[in-house]
Amino acid sequence: MHDLIIIGGGIHGAAVAQAAVQQGLQVRVLEQFPQPGMATSSKSSKLIHGGLRYLETGQFKLVRECLDERRYLLKAYPDLVRLVPFQIPVYTSTSRRPWKIRLGLALYSLFSRKSFHSVARKQWPQLDGLKTENLQAVFQYADAQTDDKKLTRRIMQEAIQLGAELHTDAQFISAHCGDNGCDVQYRHQGENKHTKCKLLINCAGPWVNSVLDGVHPCPTKRDMELVLGTHIVVPGKLEHGIYYLEAPQDRRAVFVMPWQDNMLIGTTETPVTEPHNPTPPDTDIDYLLAVHNHYFSHKLSRSQVLEAFAGLRVLPRSEHDASRSAFSRPRETIIHFDDIPRPKVFSLYGGKLTAHRATARQLMQVIAPYL
Repeated sequence: MHDLIIIGGGIHGAAVAQAAVQQGLQVRVLEQFPQPGMATSSKSSKLIHGGLRYLETGQFKLVRECLDERRYLLKAYPDLVRLVPFQIPVYTSTSRRPWKIRLGLALYSLFSRKSFHSVARKQWPQLDGLKTENLQAVFQYADAQTDDKKLTRRIMQEAIQLGAELHTDAQFISAHCGDNGCDVQYRHQGENKHTKCKLLINCAGPWVNSVLDGVHPCPTKRDMELVLGTHIVVPGKLEHGIYYLEAPQDRRAVFVMPWQDNMLIGTTETPVTEPHNPTPPDTDIDYLLAVHNHYFSHKLSRSQVLEAFAGLRVLPRSEHDASRSAFSRPRETIIHFDDIPRPKVFSLYGGKLTAHRATARQLMQVIAPYL
């Protein structure tokens, strides 16, 4: 009998396992892939950040929480998380005026305890080939970058060292839950196995509702939207950090950043209907190339794309979201469970790489009364 069975070995599954074993709980993680962090948690934009754009939609609590977590991660994992300068160029065609961006950065700097400044006009020609025609201002501030896959595996390894069990190549089949806990069946390395737990923690990301389909009696589900985010890796060197750009096509944020001696450009937000292991659509690749070519004098073509990858993000959906784009939707994580005297199944919807530790702490507080 385990205290917790955690479905999913991504960043949130790893963080929950770590938080749980630190409290002395017996934990087993079931991960469907050969290694932790092979799905969404290795296909992010590689950023540890507060989310500057979330200030515009009033998500102040989320920004403050993420910046607190950024401060912790910079100290705890200096080999994996490091501060990088971010440049925000503002052109005559940019939808947000310099005063608005300056105001947002001033508030962001209060939360982050890191200053920002305007880049002098005489320095603009040095900004990695950034076009200067109709350029009105360039702002620079600091945020952090990481290797998401390595960070996920580091946290999982720390959990294992504290006593957590990890079963990879483990496909969840079903769980039968009653007053005494859940009997969990799964397929591990070609064999059907079962184990028991007091509580089942569903950190399956895009597969969160698919897991709930296998639970008996079936818990309620949250309505959600799956959004595919594509990134491309292209040749090139960036000497001045990361560029935070407004896509001319739809005014979304796109980052162009240094990555493993090349450049990483992302991300897109394309709605999909079913969880799967996605491949980057050609339209997404063309979209990202067009954003780069709009802002930089050095043009890129499809033949120069070294790598393209895509991951699925979960956006919880409410009745107020019907008319809102994925880009403008709230990014808070939802811990969902049935409102019954003794719930056994707890599911995470959404989540941010930066806030994984805070989410795990919150989950542990929620489940404490039921252990």
